[in-house]
This record gives sequence, structure tokens and C-alpha cells, in this order.
Amino acid sequence: CSVQCFTYLFYTPLSSSMLLIGRYSHYSVVTKNYQHVLALVLAVKEVNENPRLLLNITLGFHIYDSYFNEKMTYQSTLNLLFGLKTIAPNYKCDTQKNLIAVIGGLDSETSHYMASILHIYKIPQVGYIAYYVFGPMLSTKIQFPFIYRTVPSEEYQYSGIVQLLLHFLWTWVGIITLDDDKGENFIQILMAMLSQNGICSAFTARMPSLTSFSQLYDKYFNTGILLHLFSHSKSKVLVVFAETLSTLGLKLLLIQNENMEGTLGRVWIMTAQWDFPAVQFHRNWDIRIFQGTLSFAVHSNEVAGFQNFLLALKPNLLNGDNFIKDFWEQSFDCLFSDAHEGGESPGTCTGKETLQSLSGPFFEMSMTPQSYSVYSAVYIVAHALHAMFSSAIKLRLAAALPNPQPWQVLPYNPNFTIINSVGDQVSLDENGELESGFDIINWVTFPNKSFSRVKVGRMDPWDVQDFLASIYAQMTPSSVCNDECHPGSVRKKKEGKPFCCYDCDPCPEGKISNQKDMDSCIECPDDKYPDSNQEGCLPKLLNFLHYDERLSIGLVLMAFSFSLVTAWVLGTFIKYRSTPIVKANNRGLTYTLLLSLLLGFLCSLLFIGRPQPVSCLLRQTAFGTIFSVAISSVLAKTLMVVLAFVATKPGSRIRSWVGKRVAALIVLSCSLIQAAICTAWLWTAPPFPDLDMHSLAQEVVLYCNEGSVLMFYGVLGYMAFLSLVSFVVAFFARKLPDAFNEAKFITFSMLMFCSVWVSFVPTYLSTKGKYMVVVEIFSILSSNAGLLGCIFFPKCYIIVLRPELNNKEQLRRRNM
Repeated sequence: CSVQCFTYLFYTPLSSSMLLIGRYSHYSVVTKNYQHVLALVLAVKEVNENPRLLLNITLGFHIYDSYFNEKMTYQSTLNLLFGLKTIAPNYKCDTQKNLIAVIGGLDSETSHYMASILHIYKIPQVGYIAYYVFGPMLSTKIQFPFIYRTVPSEEYQYSGIVQLLLHFLWTWVGIITLDDDKGENFIQILMAMLSQNGICSAFTARMPSLTSFSQLYDKYFNTGILLHLFSHSKSKVLVVFAETLSTLGLKLLLIQNENMEGTLGRVWIMTAQWDFPAVQFHRNWDIRIFQGTLSFAVHSNEVAGFQNFLLALKPNLLNGDNFIKDFWEQSFDCLFSDAHEGGESPGTCTGKETLQSLSGPFFEMSMTPQSYSVYSAVYIVAHALHAMFSSAIKLRLAAALPNPQPWQVLPYNPNFTIINSVGDQVSLDENGELESGFDIINWVTFPNKSFSRVKVGRMDPWDVQDFLASIYAQMTPSSVCNDECHPGSVRKKKEGKPFCCYDCDPCPEGKISNQKDMDSCIECPDDKYPDSNQEGCLPKLLNFLHYDERLSIGLVLMAFSFSLVTAWVLGTFIKYRSTPIVKANNRGLTYTLLLSLLLGFLCSLLFIGRPQPVSCLLRQTAFGTIFSVAISSVLAKTLMVVLAFVATKPGSRIRSWVGKRVAALIVLSCSLIQAAICTAWLWTAPPFPDLDMHSLAQEVVLYCNEGSVLMFYGVLGYMAFLSLVSFVVAFFARKLPDAFNEAKFITFSMLMFCSVWVSFVPTYLSTKGKYMVVVEIFSILSSNAGLLGCIFFPKCYIIVLRPELNNKEQLRRRNM
């Protein structure tokens, strides 16, 4: 890195030297960094030629080379301050230098070394690529209050890396950094952010940290530090903490890999100091492995006139530039004739070579982001000087400032904003850092070992989430620990592996995962159900017994058929009401029973169709009341048979109980009890239409909610009680010797009735949806049909088919 000094020309004669050119030997320089000094020279030239800036004041500069060496950096800094052949700190004699500010250096160590001396003398230091200058534990503005940077805060770069990985769904990445405090700080901060965003580190590799350019070969050559990572890691994305020396070292490590093809197809994500610098022995190195690299860069714009400035550059035109000769020779692989000492020259430098012919690793014709930062730093100092003198002139203090002090140029908390010659706004915040974002650069390499920078995105600190809006669409490699879990399955952590490594388990029945790589399955809303692949939810169909279903049509036909049969039986009994077989067992009870059976068959129709408030109120109550009347009639008929047999005995006092009034009282009282139960039910918790979302997986059941389950089973229980009593009475009366005795038929009918309703309860509870309604309808029809058939079929047979038997003599004869 270099140290530059700004002076007033009328105080100090103009002198010029070379900007930082780190060297491995006398003949090895990083030629590309020569553009930094050219950017500085152009900026100073523009400032001095601008009549609106620094009127009657001219800027000059000295440039020193640090050689990436601690000792040389300290020595150059002291030379800059005191300018004596023999360095004597705090002693100035016969010097005409008026040091205003320092710009530098290229890496954080150089900046740190410089700052440790410059802050003693309160010299402003404007760093242009100094990331991670002093580590996380020190407060920069407290320890070094006069340091400023024309680069944004590193925090934005961390956020940018994370957002870039999230944008392309890269969750399994390798991290390569330096084996020093800077690298450790980078890993600690980045790893925490990656973990918070669901990204894992496949590996962490540390490259040797260099304090001198001369250590490059000693520490990197034949170490093989990264070679095993390419053969054992599935990670296709590598995040690299890059600085100038580490960039050169990384290229040294990669060139040692014999299986170069194994390193292709990976995406490199580089920090903002990344570049393709090259020294002379890099000429034949392949850079294809960096095809598609994404890097961050300080926001920059093309400076008008810069290319013309470069095209006019010739090695014999810059007086005082002691390094352009080395730059020219190593860039064009030639020697100037006066420097050739014996032997055959590989080529003679003519000075007519053009910078346009150089490949990108050696020199670029467009201004690099690093050079743009140098360019902006010059304008910051120039505008600060301009603001200081303008303020003094307004206060008529210009005469009091013949020799302004450096600490007067930039304030402690600047919040300083300027507009440079390109039209970019350059602002420093209260921490002395550039208030700006980063450009996202895509590096495109070519077979001739050249490359192109393509600006594909922009990240601003005030809009970090949207910085990838302009990233170009392309096919990107997948970088994950294992294949993603498709919808329908969820991630299951692998024991002993990072959280990005997992197995895929299918969702349990009834749950779904509708996105990739979900951590847990979710349930569908109540009105939806999982599809067959458990990837999404489908709307549930409504489940109720429609009128147009085949099952409903069959039940309706059965109900009407039985109703017609019952009506025919009732008509037959009314027609033959005077015959002995009709009169023998209380015609009124017979008519009541037949009417209740007819209504019972018809009430089954209330259970078919979409549940409505009225139908829900009538379904169970009408069914319970009508059936209670029917069973009460059967019970009354049975009791009448018993009472009639007992009353025929001599001296019996029960004769007065045998009559129509007693039978009517039995029917009425038993029916009223059921009616009271139904009334209480309707009064306290009446049935209502409801939706059952959970009984069926793929359907919403529309049903009549009973309101009170206790009352529902109370109605059924009372009917069961009446049926049981009727069955018991009929069973004991079945062998009574009477020609018109119905007890046998009633016994069989009640046995059938009870069997139907006993089987109804478990069947009803085991079915779901509309089939519960079907079970109840079928039970109603079958039990009614049992009563109708068992009690009335034998009588209808005699009345219709054997009328000759329908007289008292025949019946008595048969009984005898």
C-alpha cells in the first residue's frame, strides 16, 4: 500500500513517485495496482484545474511504497512526516512540506501501522480499501479519531452475502478466510448470520496470513491446503474473505491442483477487495475456475476522460515516477535497453506499447472500484480544504490561516457530503465511513486469460432486502447438503450433522407440506383435506343424503311402497270392519296402529335431503312420538287379550276393565309421556343444522345436531322400554286358548322390532356422514314393516284370500 501526502504547491515543490506496488522481488510487482496512483494523479489534476475548488491553491503529493512490510510502512510514514534522510521523530528542520492528509493503505495491516503514527500528530487518514481495520474489540473513532474511509461499513457486506445466498437458495457453503484475527472475526460474524438464516457451513478453511509479499511462495506453495476440499465437499458455493495478498495466495493454491476440472462448476462469492491481480509469473495461469464469480465492490461510476488519460500515458512522460519503468517492463514482458545488462533480451520495450493490449489481471482500462475510492478520497480532502477556507473567508479569518493544521481539515464527526466530478454523492457518516452500498459484480472469464466485470446488482444500506432485484436470470448450481425435501415430506435432522443436513420423512396421514424443505407438516383448514400426495389441500365436498342419489331413491320408493301397503291394509280393515276377525281385537286400536305405521313410513322422508331448521326439529321428535303411539297401540292390544282371557273366568272382577276406554287410556298415557319428553327436548336444547368437519377426511358432513344427546337417547330409551314391555306381555300371553288371540303374532313382531333397534345402536354409532341417516331410515322402515307384516299379514290373508274362514263358527272349530 502507499502513503500519499497532500501539500500546497506554493509551500512545497511538486514531486511525484510510485503508488503502492507490492513486490516479491525487485522484478515482481502487482502491476494492476498501478492504476490506483493514476486515479490519484488524475483526481489531483482535475482538482488543480477546477477554478471552483481551491482558488490560488495547488495540491501536490508524495507516494511511498510499503512493500506489504511492517518495517517499510513505518519508515515510509515517518519519511512522509519529517522528510529527512535520517528520521528524527518530532523534529522538523528546513522542510517546506505542509502535510494536510494521508490516503492509504491497500490492506488493513498497512492502514493500522500508518494510523498508529499518524493519529499522534492528528493527521487525517483517508483509507480507501481498509476493511476490518482494527478488529471487533476496539472502537475506531475513540482510538483513532482522525481516520476516515471511502468504503461502506462491513456490516452491509455481511448482509449482502447472506441475502445473496438466500436469493439463490444456497444453504451448504464453504468458507475460506485468512488464518489471523481478521479471518476469525469474519467467520464469527458471518457464521452467526448464516445460522440465523438457515444456512450451514460445509467447511471452513484458513489460508496462511502474510505480513510480507516475500512470504507468498514460502507459505503457499506446495501446501495443498485447499485441495482436499474440492474432492470431499458437496458444496458448490465458496465464500472467500479476499485481500490483495490472499487473492494471490489463493491462485497459487488452486494452480497446484492437478485435477483442475474438479474445481470448475463452483460459484465463488468474494468480498469487496477481490480482484484479479497478477504478477509476471501469472501469465500462463488459467482463471477459468473463477468463471461466474460474484463479488462485492464499492459503488463506482465511469470517470469521463480516464481512458484518454491512460491512452496518453507513456513511460517517458511522467517525471519523478520511479516505478513506471518496472510496471512497463513486467506488464509487457520486455526490458528497456538501458536496463539490460548483458545476455539476450527477451524483448525490448519501445515505449510505444499500449495499455489496451494488456489482459485484465495486469491492467484494466476502466477504473476499478478500488481506484474509484482513491479518486473519491482526493475529492473529499479537496472539498474539505475548500470548505475550511470558504468558512474562514466569510469570517475574515483567512489571514489567520497561512499554514492550516491537518486536524482542521476534516472535523471529528464529519457527516460530510460532496459531489465528485462524476456526479456521485460521496457522504461520510458520523463514524467516518462512506454512506453508500455495494455493487454486485459478476466476473466473466475468457480463454485468453482475460475477464470482464458485469455489474448485475446493487445493495444500498437503506434497502438491503431488495438489492438483488436486478440480478440477471441464469441457471445456477445447487449447493445444499442433500437434496431438498419435496412437498409432501418434511425435514428430519440427522444426528451428528449440521442442521442443513437432513432426511426427508413423509407427512403423517391427514397433514401436508406445501413447500419445499418444511420443518413440520401442517393441517389443512377445516373445510379442506390433503390431496393424494399430501402436497396441498382440496376443498371438501358436502356430505348429506341427496334426493337424487340412488340410495335415497331406493329408500323413498320403499317408504312409499310400505305406505301404500299400509293404506291398503287400513282400507281393507275399514271395508271389512264388521267381520269377526276385525272386530275381535278392538277396531279402534287397529286403526290407530295402522295410522301410526303409515305416518311412521312417511316420517322417514324427513331424514332425506339437506338438513334444514324445520326438518331437524321434526325428524326425531315426530319419529319418537309416532312410534310411541304405534308401540302403545301394540301394548294395549296385548293387554286387552290378557284382560279378555282373565275376564272370561267365573267370578272375575276384571270384566269391567275390558273395554275401549281402557285401551284408549293406555295409548294416550304412553304417548303423552313420549310427547312430554320431546317437548322438553325442543324447549331446552332443540336440534339444529350443523357441520361436521372432522368425521370424514374428504367431506364436510351436513347433519342435524341433536342439541342434547341425553334427550335423544331418552326418546330412544322410552321406545325401547315400551317395546320390551309389549314383548314380555305378548310372550306370556302367546298360548292363551282364544281363537282371536293376537299374542303370538304380536310376540313375533315385537321380537323383530326389538332386534332391529338393538342392532341399530352399534350400527348407527359406527357409521359416519349420510350413512348414519341411512341406517336410521332403514331401521324405521324395517321395524314398521315388521309390525305391519307380522300382525296384519295373517289377518289380511284370511280376509282377502280365505273369506270363508272369517266367521265365528269356523274360527271356533279351528280352535277346537
